[in-house]
Amino acid sequence: EAFPERTLQSVVSVLPLWPGKPQGGAGTPAGKAPEGSGVVVGPDGLIATAYHVVEPATRMPEPRIDVRLFDGRILPARLRAFDTASDVALLDVKADLPIFDLAPAPSLAEPVCIVSNAYGLDLSVTCGVVSARHVANAGFNPVEDFIQTDAAANPGSSGGALVDADGRLVGMMSAIFASAGDTNIGVNFAVSADLLKRVVEDLDDDGRVDYVSAGWGLELPPRSELAIRAGVKVASLSDGPAAKAGLQVGDLLVAVAGRAVRHPRDVVSTLSLVRPGDTAEVVYVRSGQEARASLSFGDTSDASRKAANSATGTPDCPYAKAVCRTRQAVFPVESF
Repeated sequence: EAFPERTLQSVVSVLPLWPGKPQGGAGTPAGKAPEGSGVVVGPDGLIATAYHVVEPATRMPEPRIDVRLFDGRILPARLRAFDTASDVALLDVKADLPIFDLAPAPSLAEPVCIVSNAYGLDLSVTCGVVSARHVANAGFNPVEDFIQTDAAANPGSSGGALVDADGRLVGMMSAIFASAGDTNIGVNFAVSADLLKRVVEDLDDDGRVDYVSAGWGLELPPRSELAIRAGVKVASLSDGPAAKAGLQVGDLLVAVAGRAVRHPRDVVSTLSLVRPGDTAEVVYVRSGQEARASLSFGDTSDASRKAANSATGTPDCPYAKAVCRTRQAVFPVESF
């Protein structure tokens, strides 16, 4: 069943001016200029897009970003705020545009469609299914809570909308795995509506996103322990919410904030949805016995703006060394 055609009115083409590149728009051949997409997420022309689409424009002496609306109008946009950890940026444009309704959490194999400005050809639609949920270790961004889909995505799709059969927003397109020839292979990722909503609200409020920190370093258990139960091992502790809640080095985390965790980045992803001042329940195993603890996070003054939840990482990879060694290799496509 087709989603409502009016859904396209809530998606825009993003036309940034990059150093040494032409700007997309009137008269520029499709595919010759860096272009992306954006989704309408708030009143007064508030648009979310992928930060990597607009970041090069900020290097220009006079940064310029335009957006092309569904009816063909091209208007100037202002970069309002951005969060590098989740690769989300906010633009605003002087236009009255319909705001997306957010979809409920999608089911596996649920039909979804991408609406985006692929290759700068203006808005088009590709469809597939939800391939996976809560993908946190794709390796693109420090903070990931991705919906994976096999709907075709291409350069220019970044910032586009992943929608359900009713035209509601399931996520915002962010990244793809591609072959060495930069062809789409059906492994594409959208920032989940939950993470997008949290980041947009924070950026719209004060231009920053404060991620909570539990004060722990995490690592994958040895393979011998994984034969017994999967989870994430506490490798180190500082004076923070985890230590105050009674967690100890060697504890095996199996669930955080109601979500099962199998990888340290699963924990980072789950905590990215927790706000300063909130609490999160942790289920862990110690000496073969399952137990629970409640982590209490302070206000924004105690929160970290970074997503570096491990004390054992490096500036290049702020996670436990075991995670940094096993980060997935990806074939990046030059972003339009």
